Amino acid sequence: MVELALILPVIVLLLFGTMEFGRAFYSYISVTSAVREGVREAAVGKTDAEIEARIRQAVTLSEAETRLHILEISPAEGDRVAGSAVRVEIRYDMPLVVPLIGDLLPNPLPLTASATMRSE
Repeated sequence: MVELALILPVIVLLLFGTMEFGRAFYSYISVTSAVREGVREAAVGKTDAEIEARIRQAVTLSEAETRLHILEISPAEGDRVAGSAVRVEIRYDMPLVVPLIGDLLPNPLPLTASATMRSE
C-alpha cells in the first residue's frame, strides 16, 4: 500500500500531462490549419477583413474570439501584387487546465503559427 501512495502521484501527473499535451497538439494543428486558410485567402486577393473572418471561422477552439490574435498580414492590402509573397501570422493563447502543469509552463500557453504563399 505504501508503494501505491508513493507512485500514484507520478502516474496521475503523467496521465494529466499526456492529456494536456494532446490538447496543446490539437490546438496547434487547428491554429496551423486556420493560418493556412487565411494565407490562401490573402493569396487570391481578398481584403484583410475577409482574411481575418476566414481565419476566425476556421479555428474550432474554445474562446477563440478572445484568445486568437492576428499578429501580421503582410504586405499591406494595397501593396499586394501578383507573384509577391504574402505572409500571415496568428497566435492562440491556450489555457492550461491541469493545475500542476500550469505551474510548470506559461499559462496561457502561446501557440503561434505562420504561413507564406505567393499571391496570384
